Amino acid sequence: MTNIVLKVRGMSCNHCVNSIEGALKEIGAEGKVDLGDETVAVVFDENQLTLDAVKEAIEDQGYDVA
Repeated sequence: MTNIVLKVRGMSCNHCVNSIEGALKEIGAEGKVDLGDETVAVVFDENQLTLDAVKEAIEDQGYDVA
């Protein structure tokens, strides 16, 4: 399993948390949003997903991954 922390811009509320964590769950990753730090901690199986796929799932929700 791979653990990463991504800097994500544009998150401000519980809707943001739910949309990002839900999108990650749909692709088989586990995400934990920290609004205060503007980060998303992600755990995923590198044999099933790429880092690019994780970033794309977040960006598809309308957020910018730094």
